[in-house]
Amino acid sequence: MNRSLLLITALLLSACASDGTAENRRAERAAERLAEFDRTGEMTTCLSVRRIDSITALDEYNFLVRVGVNQYYLNEVSRCSGADDSFNRIQYELSNSLLCRNQIIRIVDNSANITVGSCGLGSFERLTKKVEEADE
Repeated sequence: MNRSLLLITALLLSACASDGTAENRRAERAAERLAEFDRTGEMTTCLSVRRIDSITALDEYNFLVRVGVNQYYLNEVSRCSGADDSFNRIQYELSNSLLCRNQIIRIVDNSANITVGSCGLGSFERLTKKVEEADE
């Protein structure tokens, strides 16, 4: 009996440890992607959806929004479960042509077409692409 309890406890602890590791890897990937940009501190509350080319979930807390060819914004949220899962999509409904702070977005599983998470957007911070320095 004690041996079974120890085995179950060990399995649960290893599952918790692996979840933390996976979350750490996601955070590292998000940080690597964000390292390509400089944060400007320039904030806007809304973006025209007509101008948005893509919204990429870097992790469950950060969305990279590409507007036009070379303009980027960062949107930080409290947490949007499942946002960075490749089997999920971001979905939102608009009453006008703007995507704004506090807009609720849903994370939808593509295969089952069910909502797996949701969150309210934050303000959009303009980013600038870092210039790669040439080797001397």
